[in-house]
Amino acid sequence: MALMADLQRFLRDRSLSVCNLPQKGRSLFTGRDFVPGEVITSQEPYVCVPNNSSPESRCDGCFKTNNLKKCSGCQVVWYCGSSCQKSEWKLHRHECKALSTLEKEKRKFVTPTIRMMLKLYIKRNLQNEKVIPITTTDDYSLVEALVSHMSELDEKQLMLYAQMANLVNLILQLPSIDLKEIAENFSKFSCNAHSICDSELRPQGIGLYPFVSIINHSCAPNAILVFEEQMAVVRAMGHIPKDSEVTISYIETAGSTLTRQKSLKEQYLFHCECTRCSNIGTPHDIEESAILEGYRCANENCTGFLLRDPDERGFVCQKCTLLRSKEEVKKLAGDVKKVSENAPASPSAENKQDAISVYKAMEKLQARLFHSFSITLMRTREKLLKMLMEVENWREALNYCRLIVPVYLRVYPATHPLIGLQLYTQGKLEWLLEETEDAVSSLTKAFDILRISHGTSTCFMKELSAKLDEARAEACFKRAN
Repeated sequence: MALMADLQRFLRDRSLSVCNLPQKGRSLFTGRDFVPGEVITSQEPYVCVPNNSSPESRCDGCFKTNNLKKCSGCQVVWYCGSSCQKSEWKLHRHECKALSTLEKEKRKFVTPTIRMMLKLYIKRNLQNEKVIPITTTDDYSLVEALVSHMSELDEKQLMLYAQMANLVNLILQLPSIDLKEIAENFSKFSCNAHSICDSELRPQGIGLYPFVSIINHSCAPNAILVFEEQMAVVRAMGHIPKDSEVTISYIETAGSTLTRQKSLKEQYLFHCECTRCSNIGTPHDIEESAILEGYRCANENCTGFLLRDPDERGFVCQKCTLLRSKEEVKKLAGDVKKVSENAPASPSAENKQDAISVYKAMEKLQARLFHSFSITLMRTREKLLKMLMEVENWREALNYCRLIVPVYLRVYPATHPLIGLQLYTQGKLEWLLEETEDAVSSLTKAFDILRISHGTSTCFMKELSAKLDEARAEACFKRAN
């Protein structure tokens, strides 16, 4: 009760409040109007760790990847320099001591999630001992208040959490630690931890933000969570009136209602009843599902979507009524599957050109099978764009970029940062290929979207602004000559 009272006082000063809603629990509400791009709230992580399970290691302090050196004590953690090492030392000296007692082979099993749990208990103890101060939003009590969904987990998952809890207990060897509580906190991590991304939405680490976790999910959110270094920043995506619930999206929202519901149930263990999900089964929802996850019309010039033929002969276009046979769809789907089996998920530098050829063949087949707004087709084109950029094939990269943008505009809200980032990529490619007027148009659109999600003061946005100014100057010069 004291925690809730402190939190409400803290929020009142920021024109926010927490209310308990049926089926949702704690929810964040506005106490005034918020305008697009305005920061609603922000929080430093209670604990966070970089993604060091991949070949690319990151500094524990700033998540950067250059000039790294391993901690000489534990041989697990990396730092980019003495500044980051000093800033992390209060916590890490205890973690370092604990990890150093582990056999070298066992240290390989210390995943980012295990490390985050170690840091959670070390920080809790240091706060209890008043070595680290407790604040309203930096308090273990907020972690205790998070929902764990333990009762809804299957035996296999419970067993995994129990094993992970045993490893944490083995490393820390603290008499005050309760194994059941550790297992429950792992379950809380799975539902509440956030992937910390850079300005271009590339994952860099994971963090626990127990105050931000009060904000509920919607597939049609009115706010967005982004990160400025490790700080979580929640901004309004559009105008949010006073007394509105603040919502963000927990998942990738590009997809049918059934796909989104499945993803939320599997990862977050709840059923969404937002405005988009409440339309399930309506004509609009059926059409959207068929466009995003269904097949294209057999007539290449038709933009209609297909629904299953009542007589089970195949799929009928809802625009021109042309039937596409089951046999044709099955054959093409088989061809796509055959090619996709040869498509490497992470092609090495040596076989990048071969991988591009495979993905191009797959994209060509998918374009014949799926609707032009298909999510599957979009994902293949994203992969091709990334690889073509890596081999510096700028012209083809731009072609794919221009195919992806219209799909993004359909599947994401108008101010979603993914649209802005894709337009930014398109603008940079157009400028590189001396299509300066197009570059100015794309970069302007990118800036107008990203200033809402990212603000204007970050290094990333200053760089975008500088590029836009330079492109405009070049376009003026070309027009004058």
